[in-house]
Amino acid sequence: MSSARNVGLDFGTTNSAIGVSDGDVVQLARFAHKAGFSETFRSILYFHPDVRDERGRYVATGGPRAIDRYLEAEGKGRLIQSLKSYLADRAFQATSIFTRTHSLIDLLTLLLVDLRERAEEHLGPLGSRIVVGRPVQFAHASSGDDETLALTRLTEALAKAGWTDVVFEFEPVAAAYYYETQLTRDELVFIADFGGGTSDFSLIEVGPSRKKSRRILGSDGVGIAGDALDAKVLHHVVAPMLGLGSTYKAMFGRELEVPVWIYAKLRRWHHLSFLKTKKNVDLLEEIASQTDEPEKIQSLLHILDYDLGYHLYRAVERAKVELSTKSETHFMFSDPPLDIQATITRAQFDGWIGDETTQMRDCVDRLLARTGVRAADVDQVFMTGGTSFVPAVRQIFDERFGAAKIRAGGEMISVATGLALRSADR
Repeated sequence: MSSARNVGLDFGTTNSAIGVSDGDVVQLARFAHKAGFSETFRSILYFHPDVRDERGRYVATGGPRAIDRYLEAEGKGRLIQSLKSYLADRAFQATSIFTRTHSLIDLLTLLLVDLRERAEEHLGPLGSRIVVGRPVQFAHASSGDDETLALTRLTEALAKAGWTDVVFEFEPVAAAYYYETQLTRDELVFIADFGGGTSDFSLIEVGPSRKKSRRILGSDGVGIAGDALDAKVLHHVVAPMLGLGSTYKAMFGRELEVPVWIYAKLRRWHHLSFLKTKKNVDLLEEIASQTDEPEKIQSLLHILDYDLGYHLYRAVERAKVELSTKSETHFMFSDPPLDIQATITRAQFDGWIGDETTQMRDCVDRLLARTGVRAADVDQVFMTGGTSFVPAVRQIFDERFGAAKIRAGGEMISVATGLALRSADR
């Protein structure tokens, strides 16, 4: 029966993936888009202002098709991304999409329903049972109550998408299931799983003789990952070209800095849509008329007017990726009359992300200390997720464990594959 299938879902901040296991073999869903097929489903929703259903509700499209449709519409409409990062955020209850208010659970449900429908086109009916990945610590969670809120919200949205029998598993533990399939001997492995919003670590004993008795020595995590590193490029390279640090003449001749909160929104590209309100646009236009650098504020207004957040994000991501293999890169983002160009060195980038890599390093050390495991006693380190390619992040593990122990792979699909395997253990 379809309800008894072994299904695993990696619901990610940036990308999601889903698979079904049959023994040790996992089949991942493949999602169609203009460029072909992908085993990842972009965790994004797109709303077109002119597309509604028979009840007058705006129609949402998710995944890679959302990006296709957004690009076809030349920026017209609304993109919603990184919903996972708000699960533990009590301040985020709902947002307006054009003329209608959507709760966080509404948006999560729309995304999960679309993901399920697209996956079933390839995998067939998925039933009601599923193992879903979760970070060791949700972004924005500062207490056990926040963690509970995140799981409650996600559980409700999953149920509305048809998954009523849900088991949650730590994402790094799922990655260990994936890594274990490559082993011919038992190992004590340190798993480092880097997503868009969280970095998660586990110490676990795995291997051929451990499949029925895997022992998780401990897990830990921090609510920072790829998105936070992207934000540093935006802050240091892009934001100053859009008015950060500029001043303007306010009432009674006072000279004020352009409000910093505007650029806090800019650090997360998907927040740009929240800036595009009449009140905020009026404020920026007033500032542009009273500053010595009006072209910078007009550049920011241009990005808002044409919903260029996604394109800006892609330019930032390209620069970050290039710095993983090069000592410097040329950042370029152009949409006439807007033109932002800058040379970024890896040394600069490493300096910008110093606070983030320190938090990751401290988390690794904390997990080793709490479990009483010496770095020398760890057989291998398995790193997965896009941020594992960042040299400053990789250096943390080289220094602690030695470069010879580092293994990597399955950056986009290791967790989903492991969750499907974990589902067979239920």
